[in-house]
Amino acid sequence: MQSTIYKIIAATLWNEAEAKGRFSGAPIDLKDGYIHFSTAVQVAETARLHFAGQSDLLLVAVDTSRLGDKLVYEPSRGGALFPHLFADLDLSAVRWAKPMPLGEDGLHRLPDLPA
Repeated sequence: MQSTIYKIIAATLWNEAEAKGRFSGAPIDLKDGYIHFSTAVQVAETARLHFAGQSDLLLVAVDTSRLGDKLVYEPSRGGALFPHLFADLDLSAVRWAKPMPLGEDGLHRLPDLPA
């Protein structure tokens, strides 16, 4: 599928993950039993639907080749395939983490992502 997937995460949670060397998930991930990710095409809509108005967010880019068979693409209610990781995220798989500032229109500004 995609060589890079993305996680939107609160900066405080990311700082905790960096201190541990792994990310076990945000509260919704822990509840669902897997870490939710988005593809480059899905990130803006994920931000709009699930993180509207939230500040201090980061966009974390993850190399899918480092995740093995614990990464599964599953259909959402709309049928689109979303990447889910059924394991902790080892931070060695992270390519980068960048801020997602809010614009004056209340929408997050995303870095340029490959389609």
